[in-house]
Amino acid sequence: MMRAALNIWILSAVVCVGRGHHHHEHQTDQETVPNTSSVSLVAAANKEFTYRLYRKLAAHADSQGKNIFYSPRSVSIALAALSVGARGETHQQLFSGLGFNNSQLTQANVNEAFQTLLGRASNENTSEGTAVFVDNRFKPNPDFLDVLKQSYSAEGFNVDFTKTTESADTINKYVADKTKGKIDKLVETLDENTVMYLISYIYFKGMWQTPFNPRLTTNDEFIVDENTKVPVQMMNMEEDVEIYYEQAINTSVLHLPFNSSYSMLLMLPDNMADLENVICPGHITKWLKWMKSRRYDIYVPKFSIKASYKLNDVLTEMGMTDMFGDHADLSGISEGQKLAVSEVVHQATLDVDEAGATATAVTGIGITLLSFRHVPVLKFNRPFMVVVVDRTTEDTLFMGKIVNPNI
Repeated sequence: MMRAALNIWILSAVVCVGRGHHHHEHQTDQETVPNTSSVSLVAAANKEFTYRLYRKLAAHADSQGKNIFYSPRSVSIALAALSVGARGETHQQLFSGLGFNNSQLTQANVNEAFQTLLGRASNENTSEGTAVFVDNRFKPNPDFLDVLKQSYSAEGFNVDFTKTTESADTINKYVADKTKGKIDKLVETLDENTVMYLISYIYFKGMWQTPFNPRLTTNDEFIVDENTKVPVQMMNMEEDVEIYYEQAINTSVLHLPFNSSYSMLLMLPDNMADLENVICPGHITKWLKWMKSRRYDIYVPKFSIKASYKLNDVLTEMGMTDMFGDHADLSGISEGQKLAVSEVVHQATLDVDEAGATATAVTGIGITLLSFRHVPVLKFNRPFMVVVVDRTTEDTLFMGKIVNPNI
């Protein structure tokens, strides 16, 4: 019997722009947490998953000298949503790969935790959730859809996957709407055996607490490697900023807070491999706690990048193998048909600039004469890592490595 195809698409967009006229505080502790221990266990697992996934992506990207950018949160949401319909060994592999293989965590606990975590993030500048596109001929288990709607903020749509162009357009329009046009063409072609698309999306727009002055942005060079330099627009500010120097791995960490509880951490190592091999959730905790404020002359490139991954091989290497083949047990989605995951795809975009669409970043910026005292310089003109993190919960929304800001 021909196996029905189940596709999972994970898409993310993050926009980091200058300050506008208004800002909206990120809500973190307004709601009552239904089961604090489950939420904390899942949150801790998500943090560890962030770096395990990064190292797998880095291993695949290093040979090609590519940028890395992804949302670990978006990937874990999609796979957790899939686990709702997984059974047996397939379910165990998903839970183990995500780090949920704690005796205290049941599927119901995980569902409850994601409901809480997703509820925390909804505000003017952040939106995330899932969507399920189901073929008209396919009848999924109503309980599966109910859990996705209740715990994973899922929206459900019926489509006719035999009309490949129309159904692709429907999915692409939804994606473009949820990512504010940042990802506008996710689906190129559709497998004729597709019966369901499960999509996880996240959109984040951050406004710098201290914006860069566009008039100080100049043409500069970014050193990709010893043989390659590329032109960049380099933003600049001389301000009191928070810096931490991690001596053990010779890495400078710059903390750039947004007008919310989120921050961007930029990490400039002497040796990228040293940083990539050891970075873990404990470093984020340490850096946020021990950052020291002092006056620096900082230079950060202005850039827009887009990353796209097919995660089948990466997830297989992380132990999540059965869902892709004949051993897949996704009977919780539908008992009447043999299902398998055909591909897991992740797209993410990152835009960093000084002003944003409203061009109000110049407000409140004073240009002063350079004093004669020494002001240390921190210049991100060679490969660096980036993390977008919630300062309150230390949850990582996005993570990456910028090797070449022009690709």
